[in-house]
Amino acid sequence: MTAYRTAARIAEAELIVKKSRFISRVAPTRSAEAAAAFVAIIKAKHYDATHNVWAYALREDCPGRNTGQMRYSDDGEPQGTAGLPVLDTLQKRELTDCVVVVTRYFGGVLLGAGGLARAYGQAAGAAIEAAGIVTMAPCKVLRAVCDYGFYSALQRLISAHAGVVLDTDFAVQVAVTLRLRAEAAEAFAAQLAEKSGGRVRAALLRDEFAADESSS
Repeated sequence: MTAYRTAARIAEAELIVKKSRFISRVAPTRSAEAAAAFVAIIKAKHYDATHNVWAYALREDCPGRNTGQMRYSDDGEPQGTAGLPVLDTLQKRELTDCVVVVTRYFGGVLLGAGGLARAYGQAAGAAIEAAGIVTMAPCKVLRAVCDYGFYSALQRLISAHAGVVLDTDFAVQVAVTLRLRAEAAEAFAAQLAEKSGGRVRAALLRDEFAADESSS
């Protein structure tokens, strides 16, 4: 698992270019199916638009799915003047797991091939700027169970390794579910075992990605 860049959130922007209205939307996505569903929602909303151009890119190292896909559609615009510039905008910003839809309402003035390509690229870029870009870092979700006497020490260890507590269950013992950057997990587990005299261990629950706040 390696870090990747994507849109921070769903966002929208609008441009007017020579009387044509371009409404662009971007969304983070985890699969081709999710990207297609987002495109379908926008097409249904703007069924009366002249064109609904789209593009998406999926990262290459995600197990369990068809990965490394890049797709685009000109949706009736001249070949290479719409979907490809949108996809190129994603690639230039090194974004993946991301889908962009640019809706055009024709304003009566022809833009020419170069003008179309610039307009679609600018529209896609405007939506990305509105969304913001986030780096998604590989993380490990761990579970540690300790007695109440060690709980404060566990909290300090989690904080020292920039961990995030996801859940705490106070029962006979304290069970803490936490998330750490992948590269910090081994050191955390080693220090946890050392400080607890081997009584407390960190069990791996799953691997996942989370926003890297330090890259914001």
